Amino acid sequence: MDNSSRRVRSLFEMICAVPRPSRREEKIRARLMEWAADRGWKTRVDPAGNLLIHVPATAGCEAAPVIVLQGHMDMVCEKRAGSSHNFDTDPIRTRDDGEWLTAVDTTLGADNGIALALALSLGEDETIRRPALELLFTVDEESGLTGAAQLASDLLSGSVLINLDSEDEGRFTVGCAGGVNMVMKMPVEPAAASGHEDSDQRGVAWRVTVSGLTGGHSGVDIHMGRANALKNLAQLLEPLAADPGFCLRTIAGGNAHNAIPRDATAEFVVSPGGASAVAAQITEATRQLQHAFRSTDPHLVGAAQPLSESPSVALSAVGSAAGSESAPTYWSHAHSHALIALLNRLPDGPLSWSTIVPGLVETSSNLAVVKGDSGTVNVLVSLRGSDPERLQAAAREVSSAAEQAGATVTREAAYPGWEPDTNSDVLHRALRVYHNRFQEHAVVEVVHAGLECGVIGAKYPGMQMLSLGPTITGPHSPDERLHLPSVERVRQFLVDLLEDYCRVTESTPEVRGGGQGRLLPESR
Repeated sequence: MDNSSRRVRSLFEMICAVPRPSRREEKIRARLMEWAADRGWKTRVDPAGNLLIHVPATAGCEAAPVIVLQGHMDMVCEKRAGSSHNFDTDPIRTRDDGEWLTAVDTTLGADNGIALALALSLGEDETIRRPALELLFTVDEESGLTGAAQLASDLLSGSVLINLDSEDEGRFTVGCAGGVNMVMKMPVEPAAASGHEDSDQRGVAWRVTVSGLTGGHSGVDIHMGRANALKNLAQLLEPLAADPGFCLRTIAGGNAHNAIPRDATAEFVVSPGGASAVAAQITEATRQLQHAFRSTDPHLVGAAQPLSESPSVALSAVGSAAGSESAPTYWSHAHSHALIALLNRLPDGPLSWSTIVPGLVETSSNLAVVKGDSGTVNVLVSLRGSDPERLQAAAREVSSAAEQAGATVTREAAYPGWEPDTNSDVLHRALRVYHNRFQEHAVVEVVHAGLECGVIGAKYPGMQMLSLGPTITGPHSPDERLHLPSVERVRQFLVDLLEDYCRVTESTPEVRGGGQGRLLPESR
């Protein structure tokens, strides 16, 4: 590792030391502004909280076009079961694993902290030739690109934007999917208020959990066929929900719209007649799931545990103070059954495939988050799509399922896709520079994930854009890893690319060595 790579690593550790969950980026923004002030760099924060740092050109490069280096400040906050990590207060603890950097029991946050570190390192390095830079660090990318969506229209002066939020070194992204979050709210009625439960019947309470799943990014990993813990849990509970005594108390799973849920839990009561079969049914259904997902989720576990209050819970008393001050609140059978049916009906995974780019997912759905309390269950489904018509069709399917279950549905955090431009100057310049540096051909791709390029491009028409980055595996999960040699290669490439913009001629030199690239879908 050379000195410049060590510097990038040091900057990344500085970023890891500052908590930065989505929508709570004030601490990392303040740290970055302090860093810029120490170097005499001017900063500006727009009303949404996006940060722009102005870096002057090095000597001789003042006439070159201003280049925007862009990443996002927030990170997905996922941790392993049993971890006591507090993302609001605790630093991310990193750990070397050979050529890879990981975190201790949490997401690493290389998505997208490494972008910030790379941009800062290029800005502070006075030994390289580079144009003036605008370091654009956005907020709330992981919750639906909302920081970019609220980006001030007069913030940027640069006409070329390099997004550093891609996750395979040697691949240049030139297009991405759009998306929308479907938020469902389903009111649930306490069991005692429904009038259908037998006051003489006493239920048996259970907790069922699904855990140990691989998870991953709901965009770039959705084509891999990995298990979704919420869908698995709904499948386990479907036969039990037919019992007239089945009443849910809680159900929860998932943490973010763009992460495939790895864990999910439900607590419920069943009638005595069905209680004896719960464990056997869950065991058999889990065995079937383990077989179906044996390649993608080898550590999948489904477990049923009787709770301490069984069998003394009277179904006529749950949901009211009639039974006991400590009596849990269960939901009516009708609403419990309807919720499980809804979760099983909601689409999940790839829904259609591109007819233009072979192997590229065109439309997908991720059953992302379910949270239920005593009065309402909230369900979040994240839809992505390259074709607006098919994306709207998926949204209508989700809405129809929600309405049939008695839930209201709203659309939130919609963002546009990014239409590929394979003839742009920045792309062909990057292909030539990459080939000259490494004697290899970069791959040009379109990804199913949502990138801020589409949103920023809509606000700044004519902006030339390219997305790239070092290799990251397992993003949005505690298995996230950053490949350190790829960080060094990306920095070397960026140094060459910035220097190329400082050349006297602004025309794009002929691509030497056939560095044309190939248009491919993501292949994570």
